[in-house]
Amino acid sequence: MKIIRDVDNIPEDLAGAIVTIGNFDGVHLGHREIFRKIVREAEAAHKKSLVITFDPHPQKVMHPERRPFFLLTPLNEKLDLIRSCGVDAVVLLTFSTTFAKVTAEEFVEDILWKKLRLSKLLVGYDYVFGKGKGGNAEFLKASGRRLGFQVEEIGVVKTDGVIASSTNIRLAILDGNVRLASEMLGRPYSVSGIVVKGYRRGTDIGYPTANIKSEKVIPATGVYAIIAKFEGARHQGVINIGNNPTFGNEEISAEVHLLDFEGDIYGKDITILFIERLRDEIKFKDAAELVQQIKKDIEQARKILSSPLADIAP
Repeated sequence: MKIIRDVDNIPEDLAGAIVTIGNFDGVHLGHREIFRKIVREAEAAHKKSLVITFDPHPQKVMHPERRPFFLLTPLNEKLDLIRSCGVDAVVLLTFSTTFAKVTAEEFVEDILWKKLRLSKLLVGYDYVFGKGKGGNAEFLKASGRRLGFQVEEIGVVKTDGVIASSTNIRLAILDGNVRLASEMLGRPYSVSGIVVKGYRRGTDIGYPTANIKSEKVIPATGVYAIIAKFEGARHQGVINIGNNPTFGNEEISAEVHLLDFEGDIYGKDITILFIERLRDEIKFKDAAELVQQIKKDIEQARKILSSPLADIAP
């Protein structure tokens, strides 16, 4: 998959491409339906499939007061997921306060038409763009009729009656509903990061944990059944997200315990796949009561992780 950062140097073989445009944070089921469609149509028409997206995410530029703004998929992960859909090329537009002043008319004329000479554009049901959000599907259709390209608006994709959208996925994760988030994504929600040393209280009570630091959206506090991936291997585990109220901690941490694993993973890159939420975070009267609950958590996690629910984990 070609990644193009300069729209002034679009390869000749991308002229007349089947194109889609959006932020595509999460690369969820709705996004992938669009990607699969542009790939199918491009192959049938002997053309190229092309995705236009932005870096950084426009929310980070337009609303810097909203901090933190955590992505579902940082750029490299987003590009990998788009690549897995078979897309031929991605045009990566740098989003800035200057770019934000480009009108919908200028964007269509100068980029979509003059730079890309696209043959067809597919957009999501709610896509808006340009200064003041002046462009939408109807505007694009009118522009396409005038300039000579087709426009198709793709409808919603729902999971359990919920529209698969980046916003809804983010809300589900923040609510701890990782199963719903995974269903909308079409894969388990994952968080990658570096293993850092924490308080090491898990070691003291016989259940050593690894503390994970990540820039992605972290699920609500509680205990989850997870699959951990590092150094090419997969391991079942549980993760506690919270401040460990039994020990009076204040800082939120994400501490994972790997089942049937012995070894030092500090400093290593690890990816956590969230499979199911087990329970809320609880303050126990003492360490002994905590240990008993951890045993129950592990038993429940083993059942979940040996079921078909975990089979969708890539």
